[in-house]
Amino acid sequence: MKWLRISTPLAGIAACSFMLAQVAPYAREAGAILAAQDDPAVLSELKLDVLLRQNERLVQDNIEAALAAGDADLADSFVALARDRNIALPDDLLSRVNDAVKAENSTSQFAKRFATGLVTGNAEDVASLSGTVAGDLFVFGDIRDIVREGKHLAMGEDTDRLVLGLAAAGLAVTAATYVSVGGAAPVRAGLTLVKDARKVGRLGEGLAAWAGRSAREVVDTPMLQNAVAKGSVLRPGETVRAIKAAFRAEKAGALVRLGKDVTRVAGKTGTRGAMDTLRIAEGPKDVARAARLAEAQGGKTRAIMKLLGRGALLLVGGMFDLALWLFGAALTLFGLLSSIKATTERLTQAWCDRRRAKRLRRAQMAAEAALATAGLRA
Repeated sequence: MKWLRISTPLAGIAACSFMLAQVAPYAREAGAILAAQDDPAVLSELKLDVLLRQNERLVQDNIEAALAAGDADLADSFVALARDRNIALPDDLLSRVNDAVKAENSTSQFAKRFATGLVTGNAEDVASLSGTVAGDLFVFGDIRDIVREGKHLAMGEDTDRLVLGLAAAGLAVTAATYVSVGGAAPVRAGLTLVKDARKVGRLGEGLAAWAGRSAREVVDTPMLQNAVAKGSVLRPGETVRAIKAAFRAEKAGALVRLGKDVTRVAGKTGTRGAMDTLRIAEGPKDVARAARLAEAQGGKTRAIMKLLGRGALLLVGGMFDLALWLFGAALTLFGLLSSIKATTERLTQAWCDRRRAKRLRRAQMAAEAALATAGLRA
């Protein structure tokens, strides 16, 4: 029975030690992720560790997919990620990526995409963005967008008020760009990217809703409608003055910060990286986090966001699972310590009982000897 009392907590120690050895790595990983939830650079690294450990061919497969989709920039981003993680890639695959990047950045292709961005106002990469920004800096692009959406508004058709508001804000920022000799150009480029992402359907719903509210706040709608009704691309000076009068610069702080953050992302990841960010962002805080991630990870950012999505920026889902690993580890540790405590107490109690029994036996033997001696004397 005494052995059973000691063997039970010993079994508990063995079982809890085994379980803790199994749970501890996951709990440590969960704790590190929870601790890094406010640092997108560290958070993305930890999540990549988990993801790449599960699939060794993940990077290579994504490079093949990017090349098949004609996205050389994304393929090159995955190559940078592989290089940083010491992941070996086949030489022929690296050659294909280099050739694709060279073809995409050739002079003829750049000129073609620049012209497309200038005329259509849609940006897909650095070249087309350069054309789009050039058009917006010379007010042609913004007036084109305002007149187009303004006509829809006047005719009672579906109107993209977000594009309308961003174009109006862009005109005011463009004027500031000229006054400050380019000082506001980063904001201008960022707003252009947001506007273009909206046009091609790459603006996340949450960010689109927020930007729409912000655009409505900075624009006096009746005054803008009147300006649009009288405006024309053929009279840019008059149109710009009328539209600028409808712009409330004092309420444009949030849009200006968004434009700066988008430009920070584009500066490190390229236009497509900024577009990827705008697609997954649910609000301006996500874009600010993406800017911090891009500044830390550079050319690898597109690959990271491709693999992790919005999870590269913050903890989305899985919070319960992470907390469960930590709770499981804490519970197992508590069980281990409790078993050690119980074992110690029972071993101590057994030792004390044994000492007590020895003392009783010695006392009994002494008493019996005394009685025997007294009997002999009698």
